[in-house]
Amino acid sequence: MVPIARPLLLLLAFFLHADAETPPRFTRTPVDQTGVSGGVASFICQATGDPRPKIVWNKKGKKVSNQRFEVIEFDDGSGSVLRIQPLRTPRDEAIYECVASNNVGEISVSTRLTVLREDQIPRGFPTIDMGPQLKVVERTRTATMLCAASGNPDPEITWFKDFLPVDTSNNNGRIKQLRSGINFSPSSLSLLFNVLSTSVMS
Repeated sequence: MVPIARPLLLLLAFFLHADAETPPRFTRTPVDQTGVSGGVASFICQATGDPRPKIVWNKKGKKVSNQRFEVIEFDDGSGSVLRIQPLRTPRDEAIYECVASNNVGEISVSTRLTVLREDQIPRGFPTIDMGPQLKVVERTRTATMLCAASGNPDPEITWFKDFLPVDTSNNNGRIKQLRSGINFSPSSLSLLFNVLSTSVMS
């Protein structure tokens, strides 16, 4: 019985371990962007899987490698942000690829970056009318930061902290986004957060 039982147990353990592993699956994919020469572009890519997927950014099929290209990892290891600053035209205009892989599989998604010169900016292109200001606030106090932008159609505003997107759903209620058009351009967004440690919003 013992010689037979051991191979069966090993086989069962193998299948259980295999069932626990899952190939990568994107939870957030980068979107096409149009930027202005001298500005900045940030592409976000996140994936899940078991083992946790490794994310790599490619440009024209090769891993990005440039002093102006920075890859910032999420604290939980779920993905990264590709930040390009300052933008250059036409050298930065390309198809960028986010590749997520583990020992079970590999997936990829592509996104396009378009970079305009100042004389190419069309009417209605988003402009920031009021940017957030650096603030010094005592711990446990509440701080409010405002960003207002205009454009046609109304632009969507995204907040970043240390170059990573702010997640208002996973911070124990410390950070809230409040929309208001009062006394500001059509699209404005306030960020309200309790200061527990030194940080800078950008």
